[in-house]
Amino acid sequence: MFTGIVEELGEVTAVEDLGDASRFRLRGPLVTEGARHGDSIAVNGVCLTVVETADGEFTADVMAETLKRSGLGALDVGARVNLERPTPVGGRLGGHIVQGHVDGVGTITARTPSEHWEVVEIALPAALARYVVEKGSITVDGVSLTVVDAGDDRFTVSLIPTTLALTTLGVKQPGDPVNLEVDVIAKYVERLLGPRAGEPARSEETPR
Repeated sequence: MFTGIVEELGEVTAVEDLGDASRFRLRGPLVTEGARHGDSIAVNGVCLTVVETADGEFTADVMAETLKRSGLGALDVGARVNLERPTPVGGRLGGHIVQGHVDGVGTITARTPSEHWEVVEIALPAALARYVVEKGSITVDGVSLTVVDAGDDRFTVSLIPTTLALTTLGVKQPGDPVNLEVDVIAKYVERLLGPRAGEPARSEETPR
């Protein structure tokens, strides 16, 4: 599990096409410290498994399904990425519960700067809109953020100077894709209540 609190701004140093997958090599001295084969590291909000580490870099294989459902397939050598290690048991939950399972790709549509923060508008797939609510949580490129306004096909978030300086959201521009993960609690609630919505009303008559 992750919390959406980015630990390090890393960089893609190599991309190898494996046909039905890609192997990424990424630089991140902080997140690779003590990392071993099989460990997890979130890259722009996508949970990846470490294949090997060396000299502050790690490699990870990304299967076709992940490339299709996230923005990782658009990354080239030199691209900056948000990196986060899993939260240890008993660790602080600084953001919100993040699984590292991207639900879809959004697109930045506008940026409105102000003196102390910046408002960013993001278009999202229609199927995800029902999970996004005002003052709720959402993960954008692995960053835990609070929704300011929520619409039918877009939402806005406010970014503080720290987020602008230490994550990819500080440099992404209108038209750029971003990975989105909605609140997993909302999805579980929908799953639990969904079948009941179509059930016929039950009779209150006492069985004989």
